[in-house]
Amino acid sequence: MIVRSPHVALAGYRAKEFAAMDELTGLAESPRLSDEVLRQLEKVRRADGQLQAHFASKMSVNEDLDRTLVSFQANKSEVGHRWCKYKEGFSAELIRYVIKEARIRSGPVLDPFAGSGTTLFVASECGLDVEGIELLPSSAEIIDVRAAIATCERGKLARGIRRFAEGASWEKEGDVVGFPHLRITAGAFPPDTEKGLGRYLWEAAQVKGALLRRLLRFAAMCILESISYTRKDGQYLRWDQRSGRCVGKKRFDKGRIVPFGEAIRGKLADIAADLAEDHGLLFDPAPKTAHPGEITLHRGSCLDVMPKMGSRRFSAIVTSPPYCNRYDYTRTYALELAMLGVGEDELRRLRQSMLSCTVENCEKTDLDAKFSPECFAAAKEAFEAQEVLTRVLRYLEFCRVDGCINNPGIPRMVRNYFWESALLINESARVLKPNGVFVMVNDNVRYQGAHVPVDLILSDFAEKAGFEVETIWVLPKGKGNSSQQMGLHGREEIRKCVYIWRLQRR
Repeated sequence: MIVRSPHVALAGYRAKEFAAMDELTGLAESPRLSDEVLRQLEKVRRADGQLQAHFASKMSVNEDLDRTLVSFQANKSEVGHRWCKYKEGFSAELIRYVIKEARIRSGPVLDPFAGSGTTLFVASECGLDVEGIELLPSSAEIIDVRAAIATCERGKLARGIRRFAEGASWEKEGDVVGFPHLRITAGAFPPDTEKGLGRYLWEAAQVKGALLRRLLRFAAMCILESISYTRKDGQYLRWDQRSGRCVGKKRFDKGRIVPFGEAIRGKLADIAADLAEDHGLLFDPAPKTAHPGEITLHRGSCLDVMPKMGSRRFSAIVTSPPYCNRYDYTRTYALELAMLGVGEDELRRLRQSMLSCTVENCEKTDLDAKFSPECFAAAKEAFEAQEVLTRVLRYLEFCRVDGCINNPGIPRMVRNYFWESALLINESARVLKPNGVFVMVNDNVRYQGAHVPVDLILSDFAEKAGFEVETIWVLPKGKGNSSQQMGLHGREEIRKCVYIWRLQRR
């Protein structure tokens, strides 16, 4: 592992921070930023600096990591992992790296935000029992299908897929399955594409063998974005101008919209190839163990599931929660959710159940009934004592009242994100075994010019919950901020980190 000195790392990021503040100070005479805004931003910066000083010896730039590894990009050529594009996830190679470097040698392992199941399948291939919690039905479907395939006769399944693809019965006239659109997905496909999809789904439903039928439907779910007018764009589905639903001055062209026949044939070919018997274990062409660990999936929110789990149950937690960045997964994955039969009411329930990461999340008023009094009290104490967070929330609330923030829901979202995170970190300390390790991938964010050091705030919560902050790996290259932020508040590179916390023996 190649690691740059923590002091060099911190100095580099602080130099960028001060450069950003110099730009901000240069705007002091601009009517766009009031004296009170500048004063409050300075208080946030000073508190951030003090927290950085506290964790300076733990922070290091890890040259082994890059944004490809700490994202879905590296999964595009991974057997099994490449089937369904889950752009918010991390790579299988990152999890292999983490398991080695964090010395995770026994299970069970828990991922409270399982996503497409990368942690689950890599831990399993390493011989570790693993459990995941996942709220979105579309993500849970990826995990369920792949887990079911792991124990089947894969060669036979591959032959069934190829026979179905070669027959191409869906290209003939016949019955169709209507796509169960939500309001936000209506008109997502060109007419011929939607007809082809409907014919395919009807023919797939006639196939013998429940697993083969499910896998054929799953293949169609995996291509919905590529055959539609839409593109997943973080906070929403972005619509191509050809859809007739383009809004705003800028007209978006997503490029080539793949015809249904071409897209589904390609996907079926990929899946059949990955199922070939000469691959050994489905999830790794070079299996690390002849005895993969058992995979267990809990459907629902980790805010509901974790409090019901037994104490001292897990050896490790490896996860990447939703970031505090306003992304609404119920919108970006609306096509997949619609195809699985999620209706309007269920969509709203899912949006409110997930960790608060979008401005539409309301405050969850029932958390005191879900978590133990001890967990609730410890989380509350850590949350209220966090100086940087207090300064950030005070500043964002000032901006909301002043009307200078671009969305009035941001202060509520940031507050709820960290409150719910504090509860989950304390709950994690309960379910982990002594000396258990917690590995998290997350991004820092910036709102209205205020840098929010998610890595350090959560690490502060972790220390108060009984964890030792072992290391905070900083990626060599951070991420930028929006053009709106840069235009008003200057340029600042934001850290992207992987944190390793270890529960102290009790």
